[in-house]
Amino acid sequence: MIKSKIVPLVWILAALLLPSLASCNLLEKDEADAQSGAQEQGNSITAVDVAIASPGVVEEAIEYVGTTKPSREVSLRSQVEGRLLSLSVDVGSRVSQAQVIARLDDSLLVANVNEAKAELAALESEIAQTKARVSNSRTQLERAKAELQEAVNNAQRYTNLAQQGAVTQQQAESFQTAAKVAEQAVLSAQEQIRSEEEAVAAAIGRVAAQKAVLAQEEQRQAYSQLNSPITGVVTEKVSEPGDLITAGGEVLKLGDFRSVKVEVPVSELDLANIEIGQLVTVKLDSIANETFTGTVTQIAPVAGDARQVPIEVTIPNPDGRIGGGLLARVNFQPQSNQNVVIPETALQEGKIFVVANAQENQQATVAAREVALGNRANGKVEIVSGLKDGERFVVKSGQPLKDGETVRLSILSK
Repeated sequence: MIKSKIVPLVWILAALLLPSLASCNLLEKDEADAQSGAQEQGNSITAVDVAIASPGVVEEAIEYVGTTKPSREVSLRSQVEGRLLSLSVDVGSRVSQAQVIARLDDSLLVANVNEAKAELAALESEIAQTKARVSNSRTQLERAKAELQEAVNNAQRYTNLAQQGAVTQQQAESFQTAAKVAEQAVLSAQEQIRSEEEAVAAAIGRVAAQKAVLAQEEQRQAYSQLNSPITGVVTEKVSEPGDLITAGGEVLKLGDFRSVKVEVPVSELDLANIEIGQLVTVKLDSIANETFTGTVTQIAPVAGDARQVPIEVTIPNPDGRIGGGLLARVNFQPQSNQNVVIPETALQEGKIFVVANAQENQQATVAAREVALGNRANGKVEIVSGLKDGERFVVKSGQPLKDGETVRLSILSK
């Protein structure tokens, strides 16, 4: 009896619960459909990689290898013969222009200077003596002229007296003879003065010549002190103290490292991309992770046997970090107008898509734009016009884009 009552009750409860369960299933299905629709809507927005336009070059930089050397190299040579007494510098020493860096034994040179001075003093004494003789001769000339005048007067007076008969003709002739003798004495005194004046002039010439000899000997003595001709660094010691140095013999080699030069042989095919004054980048194996800027300062007018043209690049080196003989890698960046350069993947049928109205949710609108293309190389293309430096553009998209389409910026976007 009890069992018969329980069974109808179960069926009644089941009938009441079935509509509720059906409604729950319908709600869950609606929510799932809504989420699926939202997901499909989100997935329909194309993801894109965005970059910022910037100037660049399409071609790869041309690299050549050379060796560094000082901008100027000089040899310090002795101008006189002598034994090297002292050398105050060593390889690597920094020197200033005109700095005394070596001395030669100058004992023989000093003796030559003293001898030249003694000879000069003797010649100057000879001039003084000759001038004194000239002065005496002039005094004698004045005396001879006075005697001549007196003799002429006496001869005239006695000639008149002889005509008057006051004296004999013989007496008058004796006074005339005395006048002629006095005249000859004057002429002789004048000739003596001329001769002695010529002697003075000759002595003055000898003194001038001896002064030149003395100056030369003093200069030779000064050459025993060797001064640096430049500001730079000692690169090689050729002689040591105690060596006998001949005139013109090399003592040291010096280099000016305030700037360094690199000479690289460049293929004639690349000369079109190189010009005087062009800036280049230089890397040194000895100074890692650092790049230097150099300038093309010389292009040889004649190519070598292998059709390679020597190019000289000068690199500023104010702190002297760059030495000589180092391996240098010189990159000649091709000359261009530095137009905007973009990856070829950014082009879609000759157009690019510029990003506009970027939003905080990483969504944006793209606008198609026609561009004028330049050179292409190495997966890059030059934009002559149509895209400016600093503008954002689509580099890569998951599918073809349309003008005005909404896109989603990827995490790789800039």
